[in-house]
Amino acid sequence: MRSPWQHLFHPANAGRYRRAVASAVDHLVDHLEGTSGRPLTGVSPREAAARVAAVDLDRPLGEGSEALAELSCLWLDDAIWFHEPTAAAHLNCPVVIPALAAEVFISGVNSSLDTFDQSAGATFIERHLVDWTAARIGYDDRADGVFTTGGTQSNLQALLLARGQKEGHRAEDLRIFASADGHFSVQKAARLLGLGDESVVPVPVDVSRRMDPGALSTALADCTATGRTPMAVVATAGTTDFGAIDPLPEVAALAKAHGAWFHVDAAYGGGLLVSPRRRGWLAGIELADSVAIDYHKTWFQPVSCSALVVRDGATLGHVTWHADYLNPKDSAHPNQVDKSLQTTRRFEALKLWMTLRVMGAEAIGEHLDTVIDLADAVAAELTAMPDIDVAAAPRLSTIVFRCSPPGHDEAALTALNAAIRAELFDDGRALVAATRVDGRSYLKLTLLNPVATVDDILGVVAMVREAGERLAGSPASGRGDRLAVAR
Repeated sequence: MRSPWQHLFHPANAGRYRRAVASAVDHLVDHLEGTSGRPLTGVSPREAAARVAAVDLDRPLGEGSEALAELSCLWLDDAIWFHEPTAAAHLNCPVVIPALAAEVFISGVNSSLDTFDQSAGATFIERHLVDWTAARIGYDDRADGVFTTGGTQSNLQALLLARGQKEGHRAEDLRIFASADGHFSVQKAARLLGLGDESVVPVPVDVSRRMDPGALSTALADCTATGRTPMAVVATAGTTDFGAIDPLPEVAALAKAHGAWFHVDAAYGGGLLVSPRRRGWLAGIELADSVAIDYHKTWFQPVSCSALVVRDGATLGHVTWHADYLNPKDSAHPNQVDKSLQTTRRFEALKLWMTLRVMGAEAIGEHLDTVIDLADAVAAELTAMPDIDVAAAPRLSTIVFRCSPPGHDEAALTALNAAIRAELFDDGRALVAATRVDGRSYLKLTLLNPVATVDDILGVVAMVREAGERLAGSPASGRGDRLAVAR
């Protein structure tokens, strides 16, 4: 009898499918239960690459059990587990179970959301979720949008729409204004749109790491004075490093005064739309021409699950192209490809739909409120530690800090904190991120785990401090040679 893994998804093979998926779920849960409180093993890139390179893809294993065993060796044994409280490096969240259940249907049915005749009711589930999100933003019934792969794609499409609104203007004269702490995808989008790196004008931030409206006003005035055209102003609702939320009403007014498209990158902070306690932090987001939201961050959805929502659905026409073989102009069906940069597209919206139908929006918002409370509590503890330097008070759920023992110059602190991060990674006890603030090196805690406690995160900080004490060569440790090696 052939392996159940070697059959197409089909009614005649339903039993085989059930057994194959059940064995895969059991295998995953076994790994989940065996993580032993560590988020990673610290496998090196060289070792991981060598294992994968040794696989001969022209020699199939033939049995699902053997493939699962191999998969463990290549990936699962060393995977990064984001449900662990000590995984505090990036904007990766533990995911809610209703969304995981949705993945079964998304992959099994394999709907494609480009046209109605490939998706049927899925088209309207996505549209209803877009309308629901638009209402949460504060838009009226003119709004529309589409699900995307993530904030990078959403920002690209938003700036494409902004470019479309400036049709007839020379590309070399167009300018995009974004916070100096904004996401790098703005610069990437400018390149893809043929505008060049010089088209993005970084706007200085204030002491709270928010875009400075005064600096933006000056930059916009300078732009028009030199004969160039403000194409778009990109505000950020949750910067990657600090979680800062730009002053949206003030930025919106300046963008409008200069005839620029106003886009809000709320990839990180978009979850505040369902926060029971902090929705007011997004005041002014309803003034945006477009908003990017990553449900796979602060909405606790699996990657990928994101959307671009626009105030006026007619502006999505800048991405529309009709093909006779797919979405002809005279089609009687409502086709999502008319408003998307993608053609074939997974039914990612089902994950959020199932989450809302099982848990409700408030439960998602409470998870976000919990991690924001956690960041505030941890930051308060860090500011009292003499060997810890906190770069700025957290706004959402990130804390930028570094081990800063006295008597070390900037080069030594850079080397020390890099060595601390590497040691924690290699040991597998904790995962922290690194960044630079005003040219100086820092570590970063990104807290997106609602079950993590203050003690959990202070435990990570204790690991940082202990490693810093040893690596800096304090008299208590006598390990000053480690810092020299790290350099």
